[in-house]
Amino acid sequence: MEKVRLAKRGEVKLQDLVEALRPLATKGGCGAIVAFNGVVRSIGRDSSRVLKLVYEAYEEAALKGLSKIRERVLRENPGVEEVLICHVVDELEPGEDTVLIAVAARHRLEAFKAAQEALEAVKHMAAVSKKEVTERGETWVSG
Repeated sequence: MEKVRLAKRGEVKLQDLVEALRPLATKGGCGAIVAFNGVVRSIGRDSSRVLKLVYEAYEEAALKGLSKIRERVLRENPGVEEVLICHVVDELEPGEDTVLIAVAARHRLEAFKAAQEALEAVKHMAAVSKKEVTERGETWVSG
């Protein structure tokens, strides 16, 4: 499995990432796999019903950004053995997956911390744009 990936709706499931990391528990001594699954909310920033989110990315820049995030999280978190990041780039309805992150680490606290760091970085640093379409209109949203 790729370490970082852009995917269309439904191409990757969180369980895929978890299963890709499972061998690190049996071979690498990891005792924790933490997984995060972001989904589209049904209520938007303007408090009206979300019809859809549209995620767009310049693939080369987005993958480079996700790779840098992954490498930084690994470098700055001793005990973390692997980080997988998948961002969906598509038109998504409420309840659909947006970003998937899985972290394997020796201990649970390391894994939770690294997963949160990766998520915050993805929201603020990845070259992925998001347009929120609600009953009241549409707005490009920044991290």
